[in-house]
Amino acid sequence: MTTLLVASTGGHLAELHDLVPRLDLGARRWVTFDSPQSRSLLDGEDVVHVPPATSRDLVGAVRDLMAAGRMFRAERYERVISTGASVAMSFFVPAVAAGVQCAYIESATRTDGPSLTGRMAARLPGVRLFTQYAAWANRPWRYEGSIFDAFEAVPVAHPRPVRKVVVTLGTHERFTFPRLLRRLVEILPPDLEVLWQVGATRIDRMPPGARDQVPVTEMQQAMREADVVVSHAGVGSALAAMHAGRRALYVPRRRAYGEHVDDHQVAMARELNVRRLVVARDAGALTPADLDAVAAWTVRARHRAAPFRLMSS
Repeated sequence: MTTLLVASTGGHLAELHDLVPRLDLGARRWVTFDSPQSRSLLDGEDVVHVPPATSRDLVGAVRDLMAAGRMFRAERYERVISTGASVAMSFFVPAVAAGVQCAYIESATRTDGPSLTGRMAARLPGVRLFTQYAAWANRPWRYEGSIFDAFEAVPVAHPRPVRKVVVTLGTHERFTFPRLLRRLVEILPPDLEVLWQVGATRIDRMPPGARDQVPVTEMQQAMREADVVVSHAGVGSALAAMHAGRRALYVPRRRAYGEHVDDHQVAMARELNVRRLVVARDAGALTPADLDAVAAWTVRARHRAAPFRLMSS
């Protein structure tokens, strides 16, 4: 039978996509939102698009619950695996009712404990729960590894001068990042070639050529060609930079400035900085020297990452 892989677009989808080679799956069907990211990342896969649901979006979650109900009435599935967010619960509830196995893998952004979705999933009977951090693994949360186990950073033998930069602030419509955009406009030398993906962020002095969103394939190519990637501390952006071989200059959004609902990006930046996969900096502390610091490293895939065992006892 078929496994349903369920995730919101953005970092949740990027994480689940990266984990699939380690999950030992047979037939699979993806459930996510329709976006440039999902269409590019899942090209050639069996995909069902459901209505988008944002953070704490009750209406969107109910719409996804209705879509899930229709799918479970139409076909029998072996199991459901999700990395969140709210769409996970929309599918877990009817899946549990139908006796289908469910596994929830908490996002790598949750370094200290489960998210709201994770806490809700823990209340459903029989759902298997996984954290990507051994430090807070305990019953009922198990640790089988992290998406970041598949990467390592190594120094570049002969770093080249920084000429090309990719800046990505994320594309979330609710949360903007003007602190970072202002700082980059201040410190980036004018002779650099910069691709700016700024989402909904607006400042008085917008950089020339700034774009709300860059197509996924164009962004991937630009990251591969760039000397430096500057990113907000989203897990999807981190993974994109790593796949491109870049050790990103990684800047967390902060709740105190209204840049996100909490400070999970601060924790995410700290974790990846410890792993040496990024160089973490606060927006106000960025300097031109940081560009050279990240350009002196590359990130590569490890030869083999351990299997992520979801259904073992």
